[in-house]
Amino acid sequence: MAAEQNNHFTQEQEKLEREHSHEHNHGHEQHGSNAHQGHNSEAEDKPKSETPSRKDKRGFASMDASMQRAIASKGGRAAHAQGVAHEFNSAEAREAGRKGGVAVSRNRQHMAEIGKKGGEAAHNKRKKAQQQQNAE
Repeated sequence: MAAEQNNHFTQEQEKLEREHSHEHNHGHEQHGSNAHQGHNSEAEDKPKSETPSRKDKRGFASMDASMQRAIASKGGRAAHAQGVAHEFNSAEAREAGRKGGVAVSRNRQHMAEIGKKGGEAAHNKRKKAQQQQNAE
């Protein structure tokens, strides 16, 4: 019986807080002793599909970036400790590298520049070795 009364009190308190929050957020606050009686807001008159959705940030999005990183880091560490974290293996690394290579090789100009640098490096290496041999 006491638990039911406590639950009923909590529900009533939450309802009053929601009404107060709604009035405060939308500028419809009424003054006087009848502040919560007979209040018909626009949201109550319209069906749920027509009421505007919340735009304020909630949960993770409301935190600053450093707090988000700290919490995410703890989650990652916990996942590794429990053994449920995904670990990147050599086969996945090979596939990722292949995809990257395919994407880069589509750019012909970029590939030509890479080839030119490689050719110059090989030529310079050979030229340097030949100069050292002549100096001896």
